[in-house]
Amino acid sequence: MIIRVQCWALSMPLDYSQRPLLVFWETTKACPLSCRHCRANAILKPLPGELTTDEGKRLIEQLTGFGKPTPVLILTGGDPLMRGDIFELIDYAKSLNVPVAVSPTVSERLLDDDVVGELRGVSSVSVSLDGASPITHDYIRNKDGVFELTLKAISRLLKAGVKVQVNTTFMKLNVHELPLIVKVLKDLNVYTWEVFFLIHVGRGTELEALTPEETEDVVNVLYDVSKYGFTVRTVEAPFFRRIILHRYAFESNEINLKPTSGPLYTQLYEGLVKVMGSEPPKLVKKPTVARTRDGDGIIFVAYNGDVSPSGFLPIKLGNVKEGDLVKIYRENPILLRIRRGEYGGRCGSCEFRFICGGSRARAYAEYGDPLAEDPACIYKPGSIKLPESALSP
Repeated sequence: MIIRVQCWALSMPLDYSQRPLLVFWETTKACPLSCRHCRANAILKPLPGELTTDEGKRLIEQLTGFGKPTPVLILTGGDPLMRGDIFELIDYAKSLNVPVAVSPTVSERLLDDDVVGELRGVSSVSVSLDGASPITHDYIRNKDGVFELTLKAISRLLKAGVKVQVNTTFMKLNVHELPLIVKVLKDLNVYTWEVFFLIHVGRGTELEALTPEETEDVVNVLYDVSKYGFTVRTVEAPFFRRIILHRYAFESNEINLKPTSGPLYTQLYEGLVKVMGSEPPKLVKKPTVARTRDGDGIIFVAYNGDVSPSGFLPIKLGNVKEGDLVKIYRENPILLRIRRGEYGGRCGSCEFRFICGGSRARAYAEYGDPLAEDPACIYKPGSIKLPESALSP
């Protein structure tokens, strides 16, 4: 994910029942890489049925039907740069005042002067970095030399004045490099970091995800990372918002219940302090978060126009070739149940269900039910006593 309009739980200026914050468009399946953790089974050539240029423009027009503020259009893939019309589509979106961000695959083309020049006009470019060294990153990306290309691409984009966000997916394979990745980001002068947590879809089924206890430790460390001036966001770990509320309330002496942590937290925290050179400073104001989740503030359009709650939750809700994205988003029964917090298990009884809501994609991958509880969350509802005002939807 690339751009977030951030809002604290007490103040929610956007009504996600009427418009999403982010619309992800998988512009193509074509991609020069075959990353080991990717949700998509990317290929070198486009698949039949890919939205044409005219169909893509009609999709962009549909975004204006949500009204103001217009959702941010995230052009992803595959690799959107493998579409010959990608910059025509970007220009068309800008002509309609639809904000655009791009999530390209790092390749030699991303370092091309013409490409970087065209990308100056977008809101943001996200670049993936899944390791602090070529050994890890190139292994996950399944191609030698990508780590060095990634660092060069980030530097070149920044030099051209393009806003860059780095995306990292954590799993058993690379989680111990978290502090070193933070150091790489600091050295690159990139302070917007989107952290993904592995979902067993696509090629990601072959890799080992973190345990719930390890995931809890990692999101606690991410809170500490934010104290160094980073804007940290999570994908498929919405319980990061619970951590933010709990940690800040404890550190501000609003509650006495100390957050718990395990051995992985201790290891990562010590590594973080070592690479940053000091303990993280105390936050002087509450961090900001966006209360989005799969199908609630987020919607995904596949290469062929199929609509689903997110790229990690492959449930077909409709198709933009035949229907209107606005109508699908506002009226689909599954999406309505997600927004009403009609969850099973612990998520259904949790006081954080409208702030967090759990990963609907992980629930579906684990149980085949997008409304089931999130198996990666260890929280027992009712364990933290916070003011009702902080928990209201």
